[in-house]
Amino acid sequence: MIKLRGAAFGFAVLVLVAACAGAAPSSAGSSGLPSQDSSAPDASVPLAADSVATYRTYIEQNADLLVQRTKPFVDAVVAGKIAQARALYAPAREPYERIEPVAGVFGDLDPAIDGLESDVPAGGTFSGFHRLERALWQQNTTAGMAPMAKKLLADVIQVQALVKTIDLDPATIANGAVGLLNEISATKISGVEDRYSHTDLWDIEANVVGAQAAYNSVRPLVVTRATALATTIDGGFSGVLAALQPYQKGAGFVSFTTLTPADTQALGQLIDALADPLSQVAAIVVSAQ
Repeated sequence: MIKLRGAAFGFAVLVLVAACAGAAPSSAGSSGLPSQDSSAPDASVPLAADSVATYRTYIEQNADLLVQRTKPFVDAVVAGKIAQARALYAPAREPYERIEPVAGVFGDLDPAIDGLESDVPAGGTFSGFHRLERALWQQNTTAGMAPMAKKLLADVIQVQALVKTIDLDPATIANGAVGLLNEISATKISGVEDRYSHTDLWDIEANVVGAQAAYNSVRPLVVTRATALATTIDGGFSGVLAALQPYQKGAGFVSFTTLTPADTQALGQLIDALADPLSQVAAIVVSAQ
């Protein structure tokens, strides 16, 4: 009887231990420490907010550079230094052309800064870089341009402040990139943008670099969902930039007038071939949010 009672007691203890172990809090691991919360975000998963932050940093840096380069250009115009102003014109515009994927959200500032003479509505004012371009190259004078130049500087300073607060999302960034490439192919490749100075290749390269930066900011959202597409787009950007290299001259580019129709057609085809897969990115990044 004593042996039976001892065995029963031992069995009861085992049952009790097992029950206690089963009732242990689910938040404790084998070490006795609280386990990781499975609902916490995975730091390895790309987030839309990261893409927006990356791109905002890029446009803020270029807006700062835009102001830095526009000021000496404006000073040269105001001082009547035509040769100096001509030399500073294309470099001053370059940062603006890089952030052009989102220029549409600048409102009236975009046409005031970068509007073409042919796009000015009836009764409107032709202003900004291209108005000064016409004075410097076609009219060969800066007479009467001081107020216009000072307004340009004031406008780009507004852009510098604006890019810090504009609403951005990955789809807007991606659509802006492909929209800019389409604009190059549709109009800029004809030399209409800088029709007086023929510095169009500066603009085109800056546009492509800016579109690439916009795409690169959302690329982490794409590559995990469409790896082959990301690879195709990467190659497309490399191809367009490589095709522009033969036209480089010093720190800039040759005059657009040196390109033949075959040259511009070849560039246009490369840009179109890049814009097609890039147009698929917005839908992918929307699904990633």
